Amino acid sequence: MPLVKIHVEESVWQSHRDQLIDALKPVREMLCETFKVEPSICQLAIVPVWGVDDQAPVAAEMQILPKPDRTPDLIRGACERLRDVLSQASDSRVVIRTTQLNPETYLALK
Repeated sequence: MPLVKIHVEESVWQSHRDQLIDALKPVREMLCETFKVEPSICQLAIVPVWGVDDQAPVAAEMQILPKPDRTPDLIRGACERLRDVLSQASDSRVVIRTTQLNPETYLALK
């Protein structure tokens, strides 16, 4: 169940909108394969933002539930692949942050 919010500086959004939208399905496929989940439980969103000039123009935040097979190396690899895809789609510097949710306090209504 990866939840991914992709914050894209508005100027990058204007010039690379179509490429970023086109990247969403391949990103979802990669995350589903990596984390062994069905597409129906993934949630990806692109959010145009206005930020400070000296920060990365694209920043993705990924939240996942911990599982024994989700090792730091597996998660790092997914983040690196996500960064590569978003960098190519946006032609910009991309940062990725990921957190693991607490399964005891996590609640999802579907």
